[in-house]
Amino acid sequence: MIATRSENNTGKIPVSVFIIAKNEADRIGACIDAVSSLVSEVVVIDSGSKDDTVSVAKDHGARVIFNTWPGFGLQKRFGEDQCLKDWILNIDADEIVSPELRNELKLLLSSDAPKHDAYRVHIAEMFPGEVKPHRWAYSLSPVRLYKKTAGRYSKSPVHDRVDVNPDVTIGLLRHRIHHASIRSLSHQIEKLNTYTDMQVADLATRGRNLSKWRIFTEFPMAFFKVYFLRKHFLRGFYGVATASTLALIRHIRIAKHLERRRLDRESQTGRKNSSL
Repeated sequence: MIATRSENNTGKIPVSVFIIAKNEADRIGACIDAVSSLVSEVVVIDSGSKDDTVSVAKDHGARVIFNTWPGFGLQKRFGEDQCLKDWILNIDADEIVSPELRNELKLLLSSDAPKHDAYRVHIAEMFPGEVKPHRWAYSLSPVRLYKKTAGRYSKSPVHDRVDVNPDVTIGLLRHRIHHASIRSLSHQIEKLNTYTDMQVADLATRGRNLSKWRIFTEFPMAFFKVYFLRKHFLRGFYGVATASTLALIRHIRIAKHLERRRLDRESQTGRKNSSL
């Protein structure tokens, strides 16, 4: 889509940003401010915040829409449907578009014909107290910038990924989104514990059974992966603390999964006995 004259005059690019949020009043203002002067609109999908998320988002110029929480993928699909522009940028409330990425986006989308219809974006983690990602910060590169015709978010309740159409080529942007995913270690444990409940329910829905032997191997393997392969050993106190926490949560996910399988078997046995 070619930018309108009014967008060109204001220096904004023809992009809709959407953000899903709940109880993010302390972070969402900075998230919106990092993009509001760059893009045509910012849409926040709130799923029932108990704090000032809605008022903060409105004060920072976002259009706020309520939608009851249906799961990650479906909530982001709802967000896509609220966007008015052909190009969409999805960011989370705990993420900040860096100044370098802002400039890259402006250069890319001020042109009439970007080379690709979807772009992966580096998302680099930050620990509490950091103002920017560490040089060796772990990062993922999911599709976050895309045209509406290029794909849609998956319907999965736990996996928020864009399923890109087979004929679409995908580019990679150079610069990063800064991801401050945890406020504290307590917040990380609370957040990941809730996420494991959703993962276990998703495994049951899909009929997947994980090996019981993973109860012995999950913690050491997860710790090795995070601490060494993701280079958390270079990150000081939070490096070892977050590696330990993530490994523990991976172990707990397996334990919850095995417990649910036992309870399901007992429930089925009870139904069979009651029918005799």
